[in-house]
Amino acid sequence: MDKAAAKERFINEFDQLVEELKAILIGYKMPQDAIDWFVGNLNYNTPGGKLNRGLSVIDTYCILNNTTANDLSSEEYSKVALLGWCIELLQAYFLVADDMMDHSKTRRGQPCWYLNEGVGNIAINDSFMLEGALYILLKKHFRNEKYYVDLLDLFHEVTFQTELGQLIDLITADEEIVDLDKFSLSKHSFIVIYKTAYYSFYLPVALAMFMSGINSEQDLKQVRDILIPLGEYFQIQDDFLDCFGTPEQIGKIGTDIKDNKCSWVVNQALLHANEEQRKLLDENYGKKDDESEKRCKQLFKDLNIEKIYFDYEEDTGAKLRKQIEQIDESRGLKKEVLTSFLNKVYKRSK
Repeated sequence: MDKAAAKERFINEFDQLVEELKAILIGYKMPQDAIDWFVGNLNYNTPGGKLNRGLSVIDTYCILNNTTANDLSSEEYSKVALLGWCIELLQAYFLVADDMMDHSKTRRGQPCWYLNEGVGNIAINDSFMLEGALYILLKKHFRNEKYYVDLLDLFHEVTFQTELGQLIDLITADEEIVDLDKFSLSKHSFIVIYKTAYYSFYLPVALAMFMSGINSEQDLKQVRDILIPLGEYFQIQDDFLDCFGTPEQIGKIGTDIKDNKCSWVVNQALLHANEEQRKLLDENYGKKDDESEKRCKQLFKDLNIEKIYFDYEEDTGAKLRKQIEQIDESRGLKKEVLTSFLNKVYKRSK
C-alpha cells in the first residue's frame, strides 16, 4: 500500500470514530447544537495535518508483528488505527490551545480554530474536549485489555511532559519581552525533548509495543534512549530549516527570528558570538521588521551556523545508528522500528 492509500484508509477510520463520539453525546442527551459544535471541532482540528504520528503507530505495529497493514484483519487494523487517532486527538488538543497562547493566525493553511466566527474563548473548552475524547475512545475499545492501564499511564505522563515543555517555552521566549539572557542550549534541549520528542516519537512506538505485548521496562528504555535524541534532532532540523530553508522547500515562511523563538540556531549564535555580534543580536532578534531579520540571518551566516549544523547532523546520525545496532531484540523488539524512524528524519529538507 502506497503512502496516499495508507493515509486515506487511516482517515476513513476517523469518520467512524466521529460517529461513535457523536452517539455518546446523543446518549448523554446533549442538545443538537452542542453535538454539531463538537463534531465541527473534531473535523476542523484533528485530521488536517500530515498524520505522521498516528500512521507511525500502524507502521510500528506491523513491523513488530511481521505483517503489513493490508494483511491485518479489519478489526485489528481499526484497533491499531484507533491508537493512532488518539495521538492525533492529543495533538489537536495541544495545537488548539497553543494557537491561542501564541496568538497564531493560521494553522495547516486555514484560520486557527479560535479565530473562526463565534468560537473565540470557547476554543479553550474545545481543546479540553479533544483531549477528553481520546480517553472515552480508549475506554470503549481497550477497557478489557490487560494493557489498558499502560495506555492510560502513557497518555497521562506524555501529556504532562509536553505541558512542561510548553511552560518552559512560554516563560523563556516571550514575544513581547526579548531577553536573550534567558536562552541557552540546555533550555532549548529541555523544551524540544519535553514539548515535541515524547509525544511525537516515543508515544507512537510505545503504544504499538503495548498492543504487541512488548512491555518490559528494558525495551521501553531502549526505544526511549534512541527516540528522544531523534526527536530532539528532528526539532533542531526544524529550527535550522526555518532560518536557512526556502518557503518553497519547507512550505511556509520561517518566523522564528521575528517571533523570538528559543531556537537551536540563535542559541548556537549566542554561544559563538563576540561582543559586537551579541550586541547586534540583542538589538535585532525578536523584532518584527524584515531588516532586523536580515541582519540576524547574515550574522548566522557569518558565524558559519550551517557548518555547525551539518557537523551536528552527521555526528547525530552516526551515534543513533550505532545505538540501533546494539538493540537487544530477544524480547520481541525490532531494530527496524527505530531504523525506519531514523530514515524518515535523517537529512530531510522539508
